[in-house]
Amino acid sequence: MANIFATVEARVAEAIAALEAEGSIASGHGVRPVVEPPRDAAHGDVATNAALALTKAAGVPPRQLAARLAMLLARAPEIAQAEVAGPGFLNLTLARDVWAQELWTIRAAGDTYGKQPPRDEALPINVEFVSANPTGPMHVGHCRGAVVGDALANLLAFAGHRVVREYYVNDAGAQVDALARSVHLRYREALGEDIGPIPEGLYPGDYLVPVGEALAREFGDRFLGRPEAEWLELFRARAVAAMMDCIRSDLESLGIRHDIFTSEAELQARGAPAAAEARLRAEGLVYDGTLPPPKGEAQEDWEPSVLPLFRATAFGDDVDRPIRKSDGSWTYFGADMAYHAEKAARSSALIDIWGADHSGTVKRIMAAVEALSGGRVPFDVKLVQMVRIFRGGEPVRMSKRAGNFVSLADVVEEVGPDVTRFMMLTKRPESPLDFDYVKAVEQSRENPVFYVQYAHARIRSVERRAEGLALPVPAPLDRLDDAEWDLVKRMAQWPRLVEQAATAREPHRIAFYLHDLASAFHALWNRGNDDPMFRIMTDDPGLTAARLTLAGAVGQILRAGLSIMGVKAVEELR
Repeated sequence: MANIFATVEARVAEAIAALEAEGSIASGHGVRPVVEPPRDAAHGDVATNAALALTKAAGVPPRQLAARLAMLLARAPEIAQAEVAGPGFLNLTLARDVWAQELWTIRAAGDTYGKQPPRDEALPINVEFVSANPTGPMHVGHCRGAVVGDALANLLAFAGHRVVREYYVNDAGAQVDALARSVHLRYREALGEDIGPIPEGLYPGDYLVPVGEALAREFGDRFLGRPEAEWLELFRARAVAAMMDCIRSDLESLGIRHDIFTSEAELQARGAPAAAEARLRAEGLVYDGTLPPPKGEAQEDWEPSVLPLFRATAFGDDVDRPIRKSDGSWTYFGADMAYHAEKAARSSALIDIWGADHSGTVKRIMAAVEALSGGRVPFDVKLVQMVRIFRGGEPVRMSKRAGNFVSLADVVEEVGPDVTRFMMLTKRPESPLDFDYVKAVEQSRENPVFYVQYAHARIRSVERRAEGLALPVPAPLDRLDDAEWDLVKRMAQWPRLVEQAATAREPHRIAFYLHDLASAFHALWNRGNDDPMFRIMTDDPGLTAARLTLAGAVGQILRAGLSIMGVKAVEELR
């Protein structure tokens, strides 16, 4: 769907082409000027740096070139005025008819305004998110990553991309063996044994009690007092399955469903890491070598060993990275490298949502993806910072069921899925987030969830009141005043905002935009509270119809944006 800024960009391109044709600008310059809303609304509707960007190709000062462009642009039917500003910027004011047509475009498109048609992409964009270790329920940190990942997938789909949501199940390694041992303790407990305090290194949460009880019901005392080798594999498989059921249930409470679950254990069993190693060795990107001692470790305590190393330094990493341990088993990086190679083979782009505590591994995995995909597949890692939970300013105590953290289920039960999802997107993901249960549900303009939902509820309320009224069709939009047209201009930025947010992989921009749009709508509503002549519903049918058209358009965009965020727009607030 074309947007106003794309239309103006096309007019700017036409003006540049005209100057190229007459020899005033050298062709082949490769410059694509920026066309965007001005920072100050007093500077017009659209601004462009075309003259500044092309001054070298034109061989004249930017203000002189801007004057030539302004003269050509002023002839375009969409442009009412073109002014040169500052060192050579162009500020453009669009004709009122352009904004009226855009308002009708919004109304005709409904909730799909700004949505792009499917793109011609042979492979989907792969968004991997959550991928929490299957060792317990999801905690609030996972919650934020889950919401960011799911909202990003929604955003990319709205922008016309094919999207696959993926979860990588880390079901190999020491952590799942510790889980199996923890479940074995609960199994013994279910059979009447006093197990005492949970030993250090095992999982203490009560969530493992029902898993142990289920095994006790199924196997009785068959595995009591038996060697670990007899039960470890079975208990590990049952424990991981139970934890993944728990994780899926937690995600379902937020309306999140993954398309693919990939098992690390299965990946290793089918030889994917070995295949990746062989391929990289053939290309000279894996070699056998010895790492230097870790920083801070005394030389006499360091026992060097020859390990297969990936040449991560060839791709900008600090050191080369081992892909196997000294016992021959795969390092986490070695398995992860193979996993990303498989994803890259079936994707047009990769996006990973990781906790900020994994920031140290970003360089090496990006190097591996570049090596294994030949640079064909763009790869982006989004880091999500921690969440702190409060109630009325006081830190919330940890969940006994979870063991040592605030669980996702606790948060959703406390405030509901919609509030949870919205609040997780109210800050950039790389910034820490304080989530206060009380503030998240209070009805005030300081609460962005309430403020956006309240705008939608107000719009739906007035639309219900207007049902059955005899109003002119089409509505006479010329009855709208400047403040109301400013709201139309803000709405017209929505398609551009969607495209930019999708390109930047930043779904929080949707939340920011919705809050700004809701604030602008509330300002008009409050104007009506102060003076009845500015209310949506008036004694003048034409004015009422025009304002209802405007309000309905705002409601459409609010619904579309909330849907991208995974939040249901409310019809009324109680």
